[in-house]
Amino acid sequence: MDVEDTALPGGEIGEMSPAMRAALLEVLIHGELPRAEIARRLHLSRASLTRITRSLVDAGLLTEGGTRLMAQTGRPSEMLHLRASARHFLGIKLTGDTLYAVVTDLSASAVESTERPLASREPADVVAEIADVARGYAADYPTLTSVGIAIAGRVSQGADGALVERSFFLDWTDVPLGALVRDATGLPCAVENDVQALTATEHWFGAGAGIDDMVLITVGAGIGCGLVVNGRPVDGAHNRAGQISHLIVDEAGPRCGLGHRGCASSLLVNSAIVNAYRRPGVEYEGVVEAARAGDELALAAFADAGRALGVMIATVASLVDPQKVVVTGDGIAVVELAGDALRAALDERLDKDAAPVDLDVRTWDFSEWARAGAGLAIRALLA
Repeated sequence: MDVEDTALPGGEIGEMSPAMRAALLEVLIHGELPRAEIARRLHLSRASLTRITRSLVDAGLLTEGGTRLMAQTGRPSEMLHLRASARHFLGIKLTGDTLYAVVTDLSASAVESTERPLASREPADVVAEIADVARGYAADYPTLTSVGIAIAGRVSQGADGALVERSFFLDWTDVPLGALVRDATGLPCAVENDVQALTATEHWFGAGAGIDDMVLITVGAGIGCGLVVNGRPVDGAHNRAGQISHLIVDEAGPRCGLGHRGCASSLLVNSAIVNAYRRPGVEYEGVVEAARAGDELALAAFADAGRALGVMIATVASLVDPQKVVVTGDGIAVVELAGDALRAALDERLDKDAAPVDLDVRTWDFSEWARAGAGLAIRALLA
């Protein structure tokens, strides 16, 4: 198939044709590739692909270099590489009291990060903080291209940008955050639920790179679940796919704050583990330390949490049949401290004929949420 393509106007990613975006994505997601392989994957003629990649090289987004012997032809082929430093993106994670910021390159690799306390939760004040961070980074990174924001809560997409329908931690309702940040910074702005943003970023730039079906589960202050099926993130009819916090995992378990007996939130979230430890004044980190020191009550609390996580993983894996299940979050110590209980519950709940679950446990740093915002910004320009 031949495709007419004009040169990349001014080198702006947002102005690329669909075929140019597709060619850039192949290299971005899969690493260095020869032109012939990209042409084969995109069903383009060599002539069309040559015109497209020439424009991408001229724009500084791809570079040429090195050769590889191709099995199909037996001939050496020049490789195309992503020039990741050609563009930079600002990722933001908002909590109830802190703004986390990360600058990444085009491959979503972090090059700088910072965090600031939020003096106010008022939308105008938070937007002003974001704009101030963006101005500071724009001075150091003149190729800063767009902003992505990851936020806990419900987010919908409208014609004028993203709307934060509800954010419990910020006490926001119907805040047009996308438009507000775009107007304040002069940069395109993408906003998404933090778990969805993290799932999308892991799919392109992390554990899920190159696979079509994956599940991401986050554990910590809350429980989140993101799904990628047939190469696409799953949003659901009402942007609420992956709501598994109140999945019943133990009918004899404690009640959660909403009154559900034995749901995942009653056993697995950090506060539930603290409650189960029953030691006044001890926070989550203290329970982790106690469990590592062999405290039986702390280990029992984590064992219950591990079983809950195993049931959740088995349930989602049975529904989706993913190639990989990624587990991460600020409560990831549960895998370390209750791995046996997790795997026993997983084995017990899976169908005997089910494919083994490829479990990928990721270490956690809170800046990963902000990096997910940057990954979201990259996807918004290229997807």
